[in-house]
Amino acid sequence: MSDTDSDEADEEAEAEPAVELGDGPDVAGEPVARVASRLTWPATRSDVREQEGDAELRTPDGARTLDDVLAESEVPLFESRSEFVQAVEDVVGRGPVATE
Repeated sequence: MSDTDSDEADEEAEAEPAVELGDGPDVAGEPVARVASRLTWPATRSDVREQEGDAELRTPDGARTLDDVLAESEVPLFESRSEFVQAVEDVVGRGPVATE
């Protein structure tokens, strides 16, 4: 295989998406991991609610605000991002996300 063939193959690979996305309905909210990435750790529950409380999260039962989710949690301090994600998943569950 010559350099030219390899360049053509690279161009073809870049032209097409690696994964085809469907044309289905939109999913309300954003992943909890995206919200967690905007925060710094450790963080108190009140600080998280103040900074990101109005964020809409994707849950198996549809979108919910982070403020509502944290109101159901009894964790006062999140030591790490993974602890925060786990606490949110304990409240909302884990599984397929509802679509509109």
